[in-house]
Amino acid sequence: MKKLVQLSLTVLALTFIISACSSSKNAVTGASNVSRGKFTGTWTISSVNYEGIVQQAVQNVFDQAPPQAFVGSTWKLTNSGNGTYTLQDGTSQTIFWSVNNSAGSDQLFQFKKLFEGDKAQKVTQGYQLVVAANDGTTMTLKSPVALGNKTAYVVYTFAKTQ
Repeated sequence: MKKLVQLSLTVLALTFIISACSSSKNAVTGASNVSRGKFTGTWTISSVNYEGIVQQAVQNVFDQAPPQAFVGSTWKLTNSGNGTYTLQDGTSQTIFWSVNNSAGSDQLFQFKKLFEGDKAQKVTQGYQLVVAANDGTTMTLKSPVALGNKTAYVVYTFAKTQ
């Protein structure tokens, strides 16, 4: 019985040591449960890239414009969840945004477009992007695109300007 207890304690200790030394999701992506405060401020999209898909395959994002039209766009996100984004051509869109930490293994940045007279609570359609990284000064969000039975991504890289 004494050997069984010792063996159990040894296995438990090894399990604890191994789990403490293993990489966590946060260390790999830098994005697991990033605090809401790291999203607030003024951001500019510095680049749009594609993961698992060719550029020409995506003609329109956010029911607005081609992905490349978002390069140089400015996103202003307040702590209250209100925000706007403005494309280089001057087109501006009011949004309501939030961060979803309960979506399984991925943290999601989600937003819905608000038009004149809309109340955020009444708008049921929106967009969800996977938070790949956010250190408070740079941020990478990935918009999933269904491609057959696989998921590809349009990847937006943001730089904080304020």
